[in-house]
Amino acid sequence: MKKITKIITYIWLFLLAAVICFPVIFAISGVFMKQWELEQYLAPVLGSAEGMASWPLLPQAPTLQSLVELLIDSPQFFVMFWNSLKLSLCILAGQTIFGVPAAWALARFDFPGKKAVLMLYIVLMLMPFQVLMMPEYLVLNRIGLLDTHAAVILPAVFSTFPVFIMYRFFSGIPEAILEAARIDGAGNLQIFWHIGIPLGAAGIVSSGILGFLESWNMIEQPMTFLKTRSLWPLSLFLPEIGLKEAGMGFAAAIMMLIPALLIFLSGQEYLEQGIAAAALKE
Repeated sequence: MKKITKIITYIWLFLLAAVICFPVIFAISGVFMKQWELEQYLAPVLGSAEGMASWPLLPQAPTLQSLVELLIDSPQFFVMFWNSLKLSLCILAGQTIFGVPAAWALARFDFPGKKAVLMLYIVLMLMPFQVLMMPEYLVLNRIGLLDTHAAVILPAVFSTFPVFIMYRFFSGIPEAILEAARIDGAGNLQIFWHIGIPLGAAGIVSSGILGFLESWNMIEQPMTFLKTRSLWPLSLFLPEIGLKEAGMGFAAAIMMLIPALLIFLSGQEYLEQGIAAAALKE
């Protein structure tokens, strides 16, 4: 009976994985299709043709034309790619610089109103961007940062979610270790630097991975705060793709997936620990 249950579980997991991976397979096969083939399959969706759209798993006439056009004949792609990289790295650096000390203070120091601050962090973390969009827009416009990369970077730097992840890890450090360090004469800064950061490294890395994935794929923030096309990240390149550029759109989607996939795979273990820590109750 247990063996049958295990087999059924494996079948369901396989089917679920197939459904989840289908969009990626869909995009990969589209990269190697010629333009006439893409137009034939996607015309009912992106064009004016009637009928149902269809999609084969393998192209009829494989070609690298879409990749060549994207990587050689599309300077706009590289501008947007480097914009995405700049935004993501700046946001990640800011979240680390400001978030790590904030998480340590919330986890290891007692001060009046600490629970209220934690509750405020959780409330802000649960708020979608649409709720804060208008206040952020008005503030950024007032200080003259609209239509600059700083308009996207600054609000994301002070996101509460990375602090919440790191707070869970720092809270899990045994107090006995910190007390032993104090007895040996270590100050608060030394304890934070030599004990807190090494023991909380998994939380810092996992929050960094989640922060990178979020900033790499953000659409609403740059669409709201950036008007100049030369400042747009790569995430705004794909929505402008039409039927005539479908092949290049699939190629851009795969190129955008690669950095996120590499970051995810390199820190998967830390990411799992971060998700597990965030799920723990106070």
